[in-house]
Amino acid sequence: MKLQKKAYLFAFAAIACWSTIGSAFKLSLRFLSPVELLFYSSFTACTVLFAIMLVQGKIGLLTSLTLKQTTHSALLGLLNPFLYYVVLLKAYEVLPAQEAGTLNYIWPLILVLLSIPLLKQKISMMSILAILVSFAGIIIIASHPDGVLHPDGVLHPDGVTHPDGVLHPDGVTHATGVILAVGSAVFWALYWIYNIKDNREAVSKLFLNFCFGFLYTLVAIVATGKFRIPAWPGIAGAVYIGFFEMGITFVLWLNALKFSSTTAKVSNLIYLSPFISLIIIHFTVGETIYLSTVVGLVFLVTGILLQQYLKR
Repeated sequence: MKLQKKAYLFAFAAIACWSTIGSAFKLSLRFLSPVELLFYSSFTACTVLFAIMLVQGKIGLLTSLTLKQTTHSALLGLLNPFLYYVVLLKAYEVLPAQEAGTLNYIWPLILVLLSIPLLKQKISMMSILAILVSFAGIIIIASHPDGVLHPDGVLHPDGVTHPDGVLHPDGVTHATGVILAVGSAVFWALYWIYNIKDNREAVSKLFLNFCFGFLYTLVAIVATGKFRIPAWPGIAGAVYIGFFEMGITFVLWLNALKFSSTTAKVSNLIYLSPFISLIIIHFTVGETIYLSTVVGLVFLVTGILLQQYLKR
């Protein structure tokens, strides 16, 4: 099999897995709180990543860690998985899955903006235009000009009071949820910026990050006194997320990049994921997919691809 064909197979396998995660989040949150879901899924991810390291013969890498590297992993683990997923899962709890998942895809543009002060990078006028195109998509998704979208996923075009008692006459969805969804993208972008400076082997580094993330989540659960054994659908959802969102899929994507002749040939394929995700959300979660979500997503992805084209 040609290497490029192998790269595409790994890429599409990763995209197929990631496309199901929005539905998995929303369905699992019916049985678990965001912190509980992260607790069980991050534990699963640690187990999966440890098994991958064992198969690949990389366990020995953990014995040569320096204090600086361990401290850096503690910081990265705070950003991802802990802060990133707690905030993102709270957004999924508040918003419809189609909205929370789509807004989270703003992270490549947040990465560009944060790179200006943190990495001292310059930005061109065309890059600013690309960012504005993506932010127009966020406004379309968040405002839902095709009607008022309630937290229960029901569209109310005349603008009436939500179950939480907040009136949204202009069709603006729950503002807190929108802020959380975009905020999670900020944590993800920060994670990648600080991850750039760490040249350790990828899988072992991710494993250690998730170990710290799991410990932070354990502390949060103990501190709040909310530890419990949930119903089996919640556990099943958390295991699925830990395996396919946080564990094996990352390795699939690394292999896609490794076998591809150029990164560009597979990297842009990832933007198929949010569109496929909308279809899966419709059939599994039961949400009506609104035109504003699709149009906003097109704006969002167009701005990101334009930014990547300008960078190349």
